[in-house]
Amino acid sequence: MGLTRRGLLMPLSAAAAMAATMTVLVAAAVPEAAASPETRREAPADRATSVALAAPAAEAEPVVDAAPAAGAVEAAPDVPAAPDVPAAAASAADLAHHGYVSAWGDHVAIRIRSENLGPSDVAASTVRLRFSEPLAVRQELPHGCLRSSRATVLCETGGLRFRGGARQTALDLRLADRHDEVVVRLDTVWNGGARDADRTNDAHEVLAPATGDAYAF
Repeated sequence: MGLTRRGLLMPLSAAAAMAATMTVLVAAAVPEAAASPETRREAPADRATSVALAAPAAEAEPVVDAAPAAGAVEAAPDVPAAPDVPAAAASAADLAHHGYVSAWGDHVAIRIRSENLGPSDVAASTVRLRFSEPLAVRQELPHGCLRSSRATVLCETGGLRFRGGARQTALDLRLADRHDEVVVRLDTVWNGGARDADRTNDAHEVLAPATGDAYAF
């Protein structure tokens, strides 16, 4: 065919040049394949380092409190409640005040009889007298009485024993002016802390016209 055996053989220099060209092409297409063994051994570490630097920092995990949960805490032993202690019952006493009121001009006379209908004794008690008109500034009050306002007088009746007799209190007072009538309100403001279930016989309101007559309560 006109071709000789010598023509089919490629010169060694040309084969070497072609091999070098193919090596360069393969190295360009697959850089890792063309790298030296030392370079290939170091590549994974370099790639891992580059990936770690390129990746965003992972969010820090929340710190879990080391203390045990509330349900895990051992419950304290039950402490028995203290037994209920009944309160001391208040003593019972029925105080009664009776008497009369007289008024004339600027004068008011009051007589009070205080007693204890029981069942318990009373160590001390106080009666309050309130007037519808103011009292004169200067007054002569009996022992155990004092003024608490312009129109109020307080009188202590002392201890009242159960059915131990009545305590008498007499007052002769002057009003600041003359009036045709005066209203006197009388009640107990202190009985030693005793319970009084009947207040109808120790709280009174009396209207006394200025006629000098005695009006009972």
